Amino acid sequence: MPLATPYYLIDESALEANLAKIDQLRAASGAKCLLALKCFATWSTFEQISPHMDGTTSSSLYELKLGREKFAGETHAYSVAWSDGEIDEAIANADKIIFNSVGQLERFAGKAANLPIGLRVNPGISHSHFDLADPARPFSRLGEWNLERIEAVMDRVSGFMLHCNCENDSLEAFSAMLDQFETRLGSLLERLEWVSLGGGIHFTKPGYPIDGLAARLKAFAERFGVQVYLEPGDTVVTDTTTLEVSVLDVVENGKAVAIVDSAVEAHMLDLLIYRQSAAVAPGAGPHRYMIAGKSCLAGDVFGEFDFPQALNIGSRISLLNAGGYTMVKKNWFNGVNMPSIAIRRKNGEVELVRAFDYADYVSSLS
Repeated sequence: MPLATPYYLIDESALEANLAKIDQLRAASGAKCLLALKCFATWSTFEQISPHMDGTTSSSLYELKLGREKFAGETHAYSVAWSDGEIDEAIANADKIIFNSVGQLERFAGKAANLPIGLRVNPGISHSHFDLADPARPFSRLGEWNLERIEAVMDRVSGFMLHCNCENDSLEAFSAMLDQFETRLGSLLERLEWVSLGGGIHFTKPGYPIDGLAARLKAFAERFGVQVYLEPGDTVVTDTTTLEVSVLDVVENGKAVAIVDSAVEAHMLDLLIYRQSAAVAPGAGPHRYMIAGKSCLAGDVFGEFDFPQALNIGSRISLLNAGGYTMVKKNWFNGVNMPSIAIRRKNGEVELVRAFDYADYVSSLS
């Protein structure tokens, strides 16, 4: 009997293909790869993912602890701002701690003296298609940019985080950015032990020249004598996961609108944030529908798509690429039922690994 919708469906075989590319890059470049938990933290998959990566990187105390408890390898602790109430626990769970500013470093570095300490540096350049996700946008709070302030703490810093990419699928663009890093920061980089180049490099995209990326990363590491880290998130899970939904109603108001048992704001929030449409399967044919969610938000729309057959009540639809920045952002808006989480194992069997119910909704509030 098929699972009741809605549910996120993670495909182990598709994930294995991405992990093979990560293995290829690690072996050829010498770079280490850390799973970015801000993007994907569904820990029921960690048994499959962790042998192909070197650890995790976090954006908060809770992500840090999840990486320590559920994932093998290193834990890198980063936060835009650590609080007094969490810094001790962060240090206790970290293998490296990265401060976002000189102010935070000066405040907490004494407590973290037993750890390698990193500083996030903002070189003022980036690759992002979205201003919302551009770390080099005007007045950015993400990382130190003043070279004099950075120089003043170099005796306490062993590494930099240079996280400047968002959905960068061009080796040429990445290499040109690295050229600028080398020019602007070279005298500082050569004094470090490690450099994290962050995430946002889509090297698992079909046709991406992984060997070229590996060569560029290796050259960078050898020039400055540093261990390079990457922090892939969406790159790990791209094209591995769908959100499975069913049609509840079809209405006509100038267009045919199919209402499904899900909600964009609750289950694929990034589509609203970045004003994008989903992709669907099946996704071609003579029957065109607007696919909309069941929440009361007027703009709860996944997009407009063509289908080979007319949609009816009960028709199943797969919303594609629903792994990165979905399950980590899902919420209880409108009390819409939270999608279950299932995994399609390599043998084709679909296993339900987590379901949510009214008790979970109630426990999320007070």
